[in-house]
Amino acid sequence: MNFGRGFFAFPPVVKYLLIINGAMFVLVYLAGLNLLPQFAIYSFKSDLFKPYQLITHMFLHGGFAHLFFNMFALWMFGRVLEQIWGSQRFFIYYFVCGAGAAILHLFVMQIEINSLIKIMNPESINTVMAEGSQVLKMGKNYIDPQMRDLNLLLNTPTVGASGAVYGLLLAYGMLFPNSVIYLYLAIPIKAKYFVMIFAALELYLGFTRTGSNIAHFAHLGGMLFGLIMILMWKKNQFNRWK
Repeated sequence: MNFGRGFFAFPPVVKYLLIINGAMFVLVYLAGLNLLPQFAIYSFKSDLFKPYQLITHMFLHGGFAHLFFNMFALWMFGRVLEQIWGSQRFFIYYFVCGAGAAILHLFVMQIEINSLIKIMNPESINTVMAEGSQVLKMGKNYIDPQMRDLNLLLNTPTVGASGAVYGLLLAYGMLFPNSVIYLYLAIPIKAKYFVMIFAALELYLGFTRTGSNIAHFAHLGGMLFGLIMILMWKKNQFNRWK
């Protein structure tokens, strides 16, 4: 298996992921198509949620910086992993990490929703459930803080390939623990420490920055599902030699 060598190697899955993500960015930000209601991921309880969004949310991004850093990381770590694993295994790993990231994110979000619902009256809950998404479409939200927060949890879209990218980062750190990564392109750090620092940081921010617009638990979900996949593959490989 040979996808070419060198700094600018583009194995097929990485190449097509870069192309598709770039094309979706053009459609949304240059052509002006509103693809969020169909392709972003929403809460399980939102009337906008569709199961296929567990995958499609990975192809939308919140802006050029969001797209650039995710695609740079996809190219940086993904090309190495695809060359080692092969395209099929890399493809499966990438999308399992991305979908797993969304699942953990939605699970944590559901805990927050349940906590809010417990202290709200049924009439307010039903109002948000029935019309909340339309209220946000008009650029408005409820004055009542509990109704406002519930509506945001239910009907705010989540986009990006960050969960899948964090899964790639974990895999790279496990396969090449002593290789050097340059943080901010300037600070050298071994891959294994890079992964541990980012995992700890995401865990901390996930519990302390609950109101931020960054899905920290999605990042952790990508790493968690990636770890599970790698451990399963290692176990199966060992079992073949028993």
